[in-house]
Amino acid sequence: MNKILGMILIALGLIGLVWGGFSYTTRDKVADIGPIDITRNKTHSVPLPPVIGAVALIGGIVLLITGKGGMSATR
Repeated sequence: MNKILGMILIALGLIGLVWGGFSYTTRDKVADIGPIDITRNKTHSVPLPPVIGAVALIGGIVLLITGKGGMSATR
């Protein structure tokens, strides 16, 4: 389980470092005149600081290195 979480954190960290954030679009209704609707698309940007990507990347590497294997010999 730690190895899977480590790989996910590494992937998310790399994506965060490369992209540096994400954006999304909302649609706002400007006017509603009878059968005519006037809308406006607005793009919002959410920046991600590089330190968050670096922390996720380092955390994933640490989990991979220190993670226990999937098979345990408990009796």
